[in-house]
Amino acid sequence: LEMNAAIEVTNLKYRYHDGSEALRGVGFSVMPGERVGVLGPNGSGKSTLLKILDGLVYPQKGSVRAFGSELSEGALANGAFRKGFRTAVGLVFQDADIQCFSPTVRDELAFGPRQKGLGENEVARRVDAALAALGIEALAERYPYRLSGGEKKRVALASILTMDLEAYLLDEPTANLDPSTEGTLIDILIELAGYGKTLVVATQDLMLARHIGDVAVVLGRERRPLYVGPAGRALDDAA
Repeated sequence: LEMNAAIEVTNLKYRYHDGSEALRGVGFSVMPGERVGVLGPNGSGKSTLLKILDGLVYPQKGSVRAFGSELSEGALANGAFRKGFRTAVGLVFQDADIQCFSPTVRDELAFGPRQKGLGENEVARRVDAALAALGIEALAERYPYRLSGGEKKRVALASILTMDLEAYLLDEPTANLDPSTEGTLIDILIELAGYGKTLVVATQDLMLARHIGDVAVVLGRERRPLYVGPAGRALDDAA
């Protein structure tokens, strides 16, 4: 029995509202449990690609499939599909301010599990585990908007850990992190992969890419893939 790809992208094309091109002819597939690093300079379309994979924007051409089903505006209009997709796939934005909106950090971490309809004991267990994993127990009763950039980023990461998703999309997750927290993040991502979770990480951080990448998708300045294949081979090819 052939396993479905967790994410399958075919000949993706996307233009911004002003008509400028964001992505051109992007195609790759991600198997369940695979770790993919999306690499490229600023403006190569990495963040836009992750938003498409999360169903936040839709391509003008090409297709995206998630866990065997087409991901489209029409599909996400279906309540059952939308709930299934949103409880399987989650995105951590580069700007953590977009993500944090609850009165306290504890509320922020509890929001997703409560939306899934979990009991309060299980919600509390997940929140405590995520606070501990990112070393932010001391922030639990703080207001998210009063935190530093690095603290907000850790809260945003913790908030998707509590969701226990199948696929995690992360946009520049090491931005604004000190080296110690970056090490913690890498450990968490390796642990998630060990649990069979699928990771797609957009980054310019080559150390992170080397640690978490099975596969690299390299986007060029002309917003098309320059390389799709084993991460080690891409990272060892300086040219």
